[in-house]
Amino acid sequence: MTTSIQDGFCRTIGNTPLIRLKHLSEATGCDILGKAEFLNPGGSVKDRAALGLIEDAEARGLLKPGGTVVEGTAGNTGIGLTLVANAKGYKTIIVIPDNQSREKIDLLRAMGAEVRPVPPAPYREEGNYNKVAARLAESLPGAFWANQFDNTANADIHYRTTGPEIWAQTGGEVTHFVAAIGTGGTLNGTSRFLKEKNPAITTVCADPYGASMWSWFTRGDLEIDDGDSIAEGIGQGRVTKNVEGTPVDEAYRVPDRLLIEIVYHLLRDEGLFLGTSCGINVAGAVKAALAAGKGQKVVTILCDGAQRYLSRLFNEDWLRENDLTPQNWSLDRILEETDKIGK
Repeated sequence: MTTSIQDGFCRTIGNTPLIRLKHLSEATGCDILGKAEFLNPGGSVKDRAALGLIEDAEARGLLKPGGTVVEGTAGNTGIGLTLVANAKGYKTIIVIPDNQSREKIDLLRAMGAEVRPVPPAPYREEGNYNKVAARLAESLPGAFWANQFDNTANADIHYRTTGPEIWAQTGGEVTHFVAAIGTGGTLNGTSRFLKEKNPAITTVCADPYGASMWSWFTRGDLEIDDGDSIAEGIGQGRVTKNVEGTPVDEAYRVPDRLLIEIVYHLLRDEGLFLGTSCGINVAGAVKAALAAGKGQKVVTILCDGAQRYLSRLFNEDWLRENDLTPQNWSLDRILEETDKIGK
């Protein structure tokens, strides 16, 4: 019998499996494959970014023993940074919008981060959580601002790890890659690698309403950001350094009703207990499959689990107040509604 022993927490990040979503795959005549990033040790795809940001800072001498990692984050990157920092002997201060789920804030504090909630504010304002984090890092000796949005060490680790893993796991047969944008790192790095291996691979941005990336990739501007979304941690209104240069062939906007029905379908029929961004990503993957026809091998990201969204995503009162009580759509209804997006 062979065993695998990893040298500490950081070396357990990545190498997540691909999961074939059986019912959606059979219904579309394609392989709909979800990369199980929720199985990373910190529970999300952001563990990869956290490791990349910290190890790049160490290599460049920006983070030294006894230092402090400071970041503005909607939650998952903060969790990844805190755990990586703990493993490497650093302190962590996380600035987070106070409208994020209670579970994320409680988790960050339980893991040892100093958490500073701030009122939500757009990026153009000085009270924006990212700008607050930048100023805080400047004021503290030995502090490093991770700057996940514009520090391209984020995208680079996906180029070095996520893309190669998908290529190897599909035997080079992947036809589409689909991801939403929070910072842009996952879509940028993974797409760049896959396009280098095979330029014919179609790369897709799945965007929630209230964000501007669909507008950016389809129109070349940021003018359309109408609507709103319950999705946390994704949805961008500016072209970050990690978005710049991302090779995107198609973009779709996914309404909240569809993401809710897909999240509940994945739980009910696939046994996967996943968060809101997974509903966005899987909707984009199914749309890409329907648009391209049978025989495709479509890969998307299953970003995180639903445990961090219990007070909302699985709270009957909250769902009812937001007119999002699950209607338990049939598979045919899910495909019908998904096929409508982008039209």
